Amino acid sequence: MTSTAGTSYTSIPNQKYRRSTRRSRQRCSPLDTDSQSLSTLGYFQTLPLEIFQMILNYLSVKDISMLSMVSKTINNHLMNYISTSAGNRRLLLRDFHSLELPGKGEGSYILEHYKSLGLLLKRCTLLLPTKERLKYIHKVLSGVSCFKLNGCPSPLHCLGLHCYGVFLQILTAGWDELECHRVFNFLWELSNLARKVQTVLSSKPGSAQKLELRIRLYCRSVLLNHWIHRSDSAFWLTRILKPWPMVNQARLLYIIFGPVSSLDGHVVWQKMTQGPTDEASLKGLAEAIKLLYDAEAREWTADDVISLVDELSVVPREWLMENNARLLILSGNNICFTFMASKAVNGRVAELARLMVFLALVCEKDLYCMDWAVKMMQKVCKVFSTPGERNNFLQCLENAFAHLIMDMLQAVLSGDRDEEDSSFLNLFHLVNAQANFHKEILYLSMVSTSSS
Repeated sequence: MTSTAGTSYTSIPNQKYRRSTRRSRQRCSPLDTDSQSLSTLGYFQTLPLEIFQMILNYLSVKDISMLSMVSKTINNHLMNYISTSAGNRRLLLRDFHSLELPGKGEGSYILEHYKSLGLLLKRCTLLLPTKERLKYIHKVLSGVSCFKLNGCPSPLHCLGLHCYGVFLQILTAGWDELECHRVFNFLWELSNLARKVQTVLSSKPGSAQKLELRIRLYCRSVLLNHWIHRSDSAFWLTRILKPWPMVNQARLLYIIFGPVSSLDGHVVWQKMTQGPTDEASLKGLAEAIKLLYDAEAREWTADDVISLVDELSVVPREWLMENNARLLILSGNNICFTFMASKAVNGRVAELARLMVFLALVCEKDLYCMDWAVKMMQKVCKVFSTPGERNNFLQCLENAFAHLIMDMLQAVLSGDRDEEDSSFLNLFHLVNAQANFHKEILYLSMVSTSSS
């Protein structure tokens, strides 16, 4: 009995202790939850969601992007806010047409705004997979018609694509190549760019002027113009060109970087075939060629780039040789030499000699140093494997000078002169080019003779 009573006596406090412990845990649980919420939301925990969103209206976009990194809970609140109509109105500025285009000063603030927005969405979506990030961002931006390839009725006077481009540059800065591939594929499908490019490539040049213009503006403003590093620019240009055969790559390159009308922005297809052009008309093409030739463009070999230049010189028809020469000079020494060496190796000596004459003519017209042309000739001469081949090239070079002078003289004597008397001026420049070219050769000869 005593033993039983003792057992009963000792078991009662144990049961009470367990019940009191259970009650204690139940009382502590709400406090723990509050403290966890307080640790993630801070003092915002005491505010209604509407007041929290009102406070956001007083913060800059950069400040909101900093706030998004405080905690996952605040980040979720911010993502919800961005998707609301109030957040949309606050963050997606749309006055793209009331400002001057970039470079004239007045449009800079809206570009800075979209840089900040790119940083905000980059930070808000940091924990999401790339595909989910892109879907969310597309959902946020989908209501802005000026961000779409065909969305703006006046694309030449709109900052929308420029803003989209700076947004994209900030968003993807630091992403690895695989993620950038996914971004390009997402934009490629979203804008239906493949079908639109196919349309202009399969049409007669200039027959789809408006579509050519929109493709040019979208590729340049969204995909190409805003990168800081040349390797990034080369990556995006490669993505645009590589899906197409070489002949189509050349035509697409002309659409994106070729000369355009100052009146309506349409591509001027006959610029290279109707007469000598200026440096400004060729600068964009030359910069693109240099970009692809650089070491950063790992997917392009020197042969690829030279073949592209060769194809480009017949878009839409064969260019004037002077325009070919001017493009090669603007593209830099390495590309110019590689292009000429390719002709030498392949036995196209007559073409090479004629091109050399026009290089000298462009140096004379555009006031480049003529010794550059002579040194280029010397470098090309070393490509020939035998003295006989080299002597044949030099003979072809002199014949090319003589034939071109006779052709120009005949044009002058025929009396078919325009208002600028261009045939006489061309003859004048060519005779001076020949004289200065041979003068530089004589200087080199005298120096080598005196040194020996």
